Amino acid sequence: IHSPEEADMAAEFVDVLQIPAFLCRQTDLLVAAARTGRDVNVKKGQFLSPEAMEFAVQKVRDAGCDDVAVTERGVTFGYQDLVVDYRGIPVMKSFGCPVVLDCTHSLQQPNQTCGVTGGRPDMIETIARCGIAAGADGLFIETHPEPSKAKSDGANMLRLDLMPGLLERLTRIRTVINEIVTES
Repeated sequence: IHSPEEADMAAEFVDVLQIPAFLCRQTDLLVAAARTGRDVNVKKGQFLSPEAMEFAVQKVRDAGCDDVAVTERGVTFGYQDLVVDYRGIPVMKSFGCPVVLDCTHSLQQPNQTCGVTGGRPDMIETIARCGIAAGADGLFIETHPEPSKAKSDGANMLRLDLMPGLLERLTRIRTVINEIVTES
């Protein structure tokens, strides 16, 4: 949702309300989403440290919603790229809420000279593997049968036919990581 007025309307149709990265510090939006009784996912702004997300999480909780998650989606790195700092995953997990890694938006390359956002879909699996190793609780991966024909974000989407194999490999990695964590 993008405005407080959209919260109640959207909550009639969905289980989770998502707060966009650029709006993650908007108290009125966070509070409106929290008061709907739906789970709330707050995407971390590209301009924020992981530690700063604790305040967004607390605003949602203070408004009565304990079912809050945060999503890492990269940090602005120069003018034409984003980078994921995997140290942020355990930092945000320390807030006591699930952490999701947005594998596709974190590979966006904004402000390209052609005027259209670019991306690195060839790196989706690498980003996802690292996120699992760092302890991410979930992954967000945009997919499309033909990314070049997608209406939005096609430059950083995974082709749909590649998704089953990727999910199989990632599940195997998660199983091994869980075994290692259990041993320690």
